[in-house]
Amino acid sequence: MKYDRRKFIEFLGKASLGTLIIPPFLVSCGNTTTPIKNKQIANETFKRLKNIAVENLAPTTKDDLVLTKGLNYHTIIKWGDSISNNDTFGFNNDFTCFIPLDKNNPKDGLLWVNHESVNSLFVCDFDENNYENPQKQRTKKQVDKEMYNVGGSIVRIREVNGQWKVVHNDPHNRRITGKTPIKLNWDTSIKGVSTVMGTNSNCSGGITPWNTFISCEENYDGFWGETRYDENNTATYIPSDHGWEHFYNAPPEHYGWVVEINPKDGTAQKHVALGRFSHECCTLYELADKRVVAYSGDDSNDEHLYKFVSSKPNSLKEGTLYVADTINGKWLPLDWETQPVLKDKFKDQTEVLIRAREASKLLGATPLNRPEDIEIDPITGHIFITLTNNKPKNDYHGSILKIEETNGAFDALTFKVSIYKAGGEENGFSCPDNLAFDMAGNLWMTSDISGSSMNKPDKPYMPFKNNSLFVIPRYGKDAGKVIRVASAPTDAELTGPWFSPDGKTLFLSVQHPGDETKDIKNPTSKFPFDADGIPKPTVVAIQGDLIEKMNFLKQIESS
Repeated sequence: MKYDRRKFIEFLGKASLGTLIIPPFLVSCGNTTTPIKNKQIANETFKRLKNIAVENLAPTTKDDLVLTKGLNYHTIIKWGDSISNNDTFGFNNDFTCFIPLDKNNPKDGLLWVNHESVNSLFVCDFDENNYENPQKQRTKKQVDKEMYNVGGSIVRIREVNGQWKVVHNDPHNRRITGKTPIKLNWDTSIKGVSTVMGTNSNCSGGITPWNTFISCEENYDGFWGETRYDENNTATYIPSDHGWEHFYNAPPEHYGWVVEINPKDGTAQKHVALGRFSHECCTLYELADKRVVAYSGDDSNDEHLYKFVSSKPNSLKEGTLYVADTINGKWLPLDWETQPVLKDKFKDQTEVLIRAREASKLLGATPLNRPEDIEIDPITGHIFITLTNNKPKNDYHGSILKIEETNGAFDALTFKVSIYKAGGEENGFSCPDNLAFDMAGNLWMTSDISGSSMNKPDKPYMPFKNNSLFVIPRYGKDAGKVIRVASAPTDAELTGPWFSPDGKTLFLSVQHPGDETKDIKNPTSKFPFDADGIPKPTVVAIQGDLIEKMNFLKQIESS
């Protein structure tokens, strides 16, 4: 029996108004909910699903990438590796995504990787733990090294004999850094300019319908500080931790945006219409009329969930930004023209977007427990949002929120909300972070227990040990269970899960191993076990029978 992926997704009943943008293998799956007529395919498929079993990996503190039975991995690239004669791979890789150069060849294409942050001890030999002189500042040379190691990398990779390898010095290979000139996609300048210096704090992201990369600026205040306003609207500048502002004149308002990167030439733009805050992610959905819906979460305690709906096809500029009132199930427009309370506080729409957090609170948006990644269920069309935690509110383990847009319309202005999974010992996970759906609709999830809290006897995270990768099967006897399938090295978290177009590889970042190191000569981790013994953020390819079984590849294609 030949497996028809499009028909299978149709059979599962994918609810949509258009073509799902993420994950990439669903782009061509169609937009109909009509079940397939061939009942034999359906019956044979579900007969095989009953036999899928995933072995739950026990929590571990081992300093390695530990995988459950049926999985293996190899390293694709790590911090400091050369990608061309001019550039090296950046630090603390987070989000990954892959676009084939030829849609008919899933084994050759461009890998985009975010570089979220830096550990100054490793990157520029600046010791933030210098207790003798805690006021010591970085030198300009040290800041320049930090600025180079954030942003993102475009790297051509190719699978040969089952191994993904970098095509060194390919013309596409390039770095986007803290100094790369980036245009603002807006008609009004911000702080006097329309092109800003660089991007940083790049956390999660996505791919646009027109095949460009999306990267999200999250904790920008750590590099450039922040502007705070009191009740009289008086501004005060709050300095950054890294002190870049001592050497470069770049206001905080130039950061905290969603960035779009063209994979062909590396040109980039920041989308002001999507608002300014600590963007964890930006998940796109293309409607039938080619308008775009973009969901984004503000990853801070008591911040908000946002949705942008474009008014023109293929636009991330013209449209309306909404913020969620999850108590009443409403999307509230952050629109200066129609909201009197915003007109009283801000001078124009540009200021509303720059100060989106303040504007959201004025409208009565619901404070949430660190909304991070957002993914759309390819089968039901429901929106899943990870709420990592909110320790001041005694939410230590977080949850996964589920939103059902009214009538399944992604541009609807009302919705229903519920908790899909709550973190904690009963469900076997804590601090959910990144999400990814595979070809069959199984949900994969990473965790983000901070290094300062992990494996500490006085913290509530001891039972979970190292951060992990989980899968929640959709079918079979383990359907709905949270199953650990990978454990991260010491201090690390696993981020940016992204499946290759053929579903046979899971790209994954191993971020900040050894992050709690105080003495570079005695690092807390040595992953990936290079000769120099220094821990390095790494992108790996996870493969094996389990990946192929979960995606139905072996069961169905061999029939």
